[in-house]
Amino acid sequence: MTGTAPAPFTADVHRARMARAAGTAAEAGLAGLLVAPGPDLVWLTGYAPPAETERLTLLVLAPGQDPVLVVPALEAPDAARAAGAGALTLRDWTDGKDPYAITAELLEPRGTYGVSDNTWALHLLALQKALPDVSCAALTEALPMLRAVKDPAEVELLAAAAAAADAAFEEIRTMRFSGRREREVGADLAELLRRFGHSQVDFTIVGSGPNGANPHHETGDRVIEPGDMVVLDFGGLKDGYGSDTTRTVHVGEPTEEERRVHDVVRAAQQAGFEAVRPGAACQDVDRAAREVITEAGYGEYFIHRTGHGIGVTTHEPPYMIEGEEQPLVPGMCFSVEPGIYLPGRFGVRIEDIVTVTEDGGRRLNDTTREMVLVD
Repeated sequence: MTGTAPAPFTADVHRARMARAAGTAAEAGLAGLLVAPGPDLVWLTGYAPPAETERLTLLVLAPGQDPVLVVPALEAPDAARAAGAGALTLRDWTDGKDPYAITAELLEPRGTYGVSDNTWALHLLALQKALPDVSCAALTEALPMLRAVKDPAEVELLAAAAAAADAAFEEIRTMRFSGRREREVGADLAELLRRFGHSQVDFTIVGSGPNGANPHHETGDRVIEPGDMVVLDFGGLKDGYGSDTTRTVHVGEPTEEERRVHDVVRAAQQAGFEAVRPGAACQDVDRAAREVITEAGYGEYFIHRTGHGIGVTTHEPPYMIEGEEQPLVPGMCFSVEPGIYLPGRFGVRIEDIVTVTEDGGRRLNDTTREMVLVD
């Protein structure tokens, strides 16, 4: 299942991404983009610098200009080996020099720039001091769809991550649940994700019995008992792209009510999936799933959005939520994950990652959505 790691994206791919980002920024009325270390920088350049460093690293993108990566000299050799290094110019700086003055030379003194969300305030404030007439906008607000449409290679990386998560579920469903603590099952899930190729595990939610009524329950020490409904929500990164899936299992035979609630959620998830097609609004997916749950009498117990985008992070735009009129476009990838949460009793959630195709949608998760009984 782990197989051979895929080849990194080429410099030409990163060049096209940076050009598209700069062009999109211009269309949005921005002078350019300032991208600090994080998922946007990795996606644009293939470069992942040390996560914890006070030294400025910043990609400057502007229409009609070559991309420039301002980078500390001691990290420049690593930056030069990045997959997209051939598509940009490196401007290194040494300790004792002013990196903000170097960066300021690359910017329009009165321009408005989209700034990646995880840029340190330390760096942004220093840049604004150097160029007091520059204004900034959060990248997620200014260009929310920057990474939303995946190319075919990205879709297949997401499909491979989903297949690895599916393999983890197929293994976990054969293991004993009754008499074990939630955190023990969560540890098994994390180990399985790694065994099937994940380099990073972002979450393993195990919500048993009444804990399942909390969508973001922190997996804890509760002992799973016969008769429990158990929500399993887990995911992470494989080869740089995310997985995220949820299945709800039952320890032993369920009650009639538990089966009914699970059937309603399954029907809602199917309705949300069937609403996926090019040109539909994101909110249409939410409405389709929510309508099924509301008509069944459980509308007040569906307490979150129906889905979120996924790519080089496990949560990103677009969002399947009322009020989001962004049209679906082939290549968008996101979750469809309705749920019903009965406080103090149990919860049910079913989640697949879906990609928009030319004529509808394609599920990337293939495990059964029927109720699975476990020991």
